[in-house]
Amino acid sequence: MENTAKTMNGLYESLGKLFYAVAISDGTVHNNEWEKVKEYVKEDWLWVDDFTDRYGTDAANQIEIVFDVLMDSSISSKECFQEFVDFYKEHPHAFSEKIKTLTKKTAKAIASSFSGNNKSELILLGKLNILLAQN
Repeated sequence: MENTAKTMNGLYESLGKLFYAVAISDGTVHNNEWEKVKEYVKEDWLWVDDFTDRYGTDAANQIEIVFDVLMDSSISSKECFQEFVDFYKEHPHAFSEKIKTLTKKTAKAIASSFSGNNKSELILLGKLNILLAQN
């Protein structure tokens, strides 16, 4: 199945939710975690594909936008992770091996960016690895 701009924008929005779920899993988004998200979007995610959002900017920017919006919300890590899971199960074709690898790499970097990994982050990373091994 071919990926559409709508699907890919949804993918990047879902990744923003996933990365927020990792960052907030210990109850607080630390500045180091937010900086790590911005770093990975700029250095890695903007180069994944040529999809753009409705404003003509790289769709990968949705990761950062969604993460930023969620920092002003009261949504839980569990809710955000579940929304990512739901998107993954509905659109597994959007997740190439390259995207899966980069997703795990980014999530791990966010989790370890503030005083190493804690138990809640390790559990979430484990669930993510199991999920991405499906299909």
